[in-house]
Amino acid sequence: MLSVSQREAAELIESSDIKFVRLAFCDVFGVQKNISVQASEIERAFEQGIAFDASSIAGFRDPSQSDLFLFPDPETMVLLPWRPSRGGVARFFCEIRNPDGTPFSADCRRFLADTEQLLAEKGLRCDVGAECEFYLFKLDENGNPTDIPLDRAGYFDIAPADCGENVRREICQTLEMMGIQPERSHHEQGPGQNEIDFRYSNALSAADHVVTFKQVVSTVAARNGLWASFAPKPIAGEAGNGFHINCSITHADVRAAANESLFQSFMAGVLTHTPEMTAVLNPLESSYARLGKDKAPSRVSWSPSNRSQLIRIPAADASHQRMELRSPDASANPYLAFALVMRAGLDGILRGLTPPPSCDENLLDAPAETANRFPALPADLAEARRIMKESAFMQQSMPAHLFAAYTE
Repeated sequence: MLSVSQREAAELIESSDIKFVRLAFCDVFGVQKNISVQASEIERAFEQGIAFDASSIAGFRDPSQSDLFLFPDPETMVLLPWRPSRGGVARFFCEIRNPDGTPFSADCRRFLADTEQLLAEKGLRCDVGAECEFYLFKLDENGNPTDIPLDRAGYFDIAPADCGENVRREICQTLEMMGIQPERSHHEQGPGQNEIDFRYSNALSAADHVVTFKQVVSTVAARNGLWASFAPKPIAGEAGNGFHINCSITHADVRAAANESLFQSFMAGVLTHTPEMTAVLNPLESSYARLGKDKAPSRVSWSPSNRSQLIRIPAADASHQRMELRSPDASANPYLAFALVMRAGLDGILRGLTPPPSCDENLLDAPAETANRFPALPADLAEARRIMKESAFMQQSMPAHLFAAYTE
């Protein structure tokens, strides 16, 4: 028997002349995958799931135990606006289950949902807002990607120097059509580099929005004869692509100013555990070419306003107090990144941690004797994996399957 929300989704598919349904999920590294089924299969998908070969998905299973099932989450249904309005396409994010119906241990989306529930059981709520940067590059005459950026504009520049203005507008309009509300957009520091920020929401919705955002950016870029890169350092010597994570921690029953000690302990937990989480927050070898340059931190520190710190507390009124974690890059899996940041903050709260004194110096340009007063983030991916593998917090926080994917 279909639930009310499942029945409503099925009826909307029929009334909207939807012919294809994409069942979407992410591999352990946050790369979106999907399988397309006929609209007539949606009720079977809700009740029985749709089987797929998990041995071909990064970090999932080997061929000896390859079967997994996708169960669409009806609350995530959205119509893809770049597909035809007649005979259109709908997309659902899915829960991944084993053949016996139990949750699949490497389902990153489920891991984040479980993390939200863990905080809720402690009477806490964490809202998340993402800032995601990307580059736009030209294609050659054969439609192949080049390393030529769309423009040579800089931070906050305007047209005609900023050639991405119309592309960003189309991205924002497409997101709005899909129920995602961008807050602001602008040209970033690098040539052809752009940023679009979202309104905060609960963590699971925020992660879904990031995955959707990447798909929309890539789709709109292709429609404009371009290609988009979320790589940590697409151009040597230019700014990298950051993925800043803004978090606010409040009591679950009210959206109001957080108790100051609650906020401080949450931040202290994130500061404490970020070196251990770095292999997830910065998962590529090229991630480490970004850290320590162009306002990307390489030290464990915080400040009320200083953008060279690992954590910045943006200026805002008390009801919108939040912390901005600045080390993650745009190659990170948003489901894992948000879940681990929340678990680190919760650990800080449960242990009553307090952060060290704030740092008001520019650590990116500071002399070594000044910078060395602060713990360093891992210098490369091998060190990040070693620190993660030795971390009791990470071993206890992550499902074994996911932990192994990032350490082995």
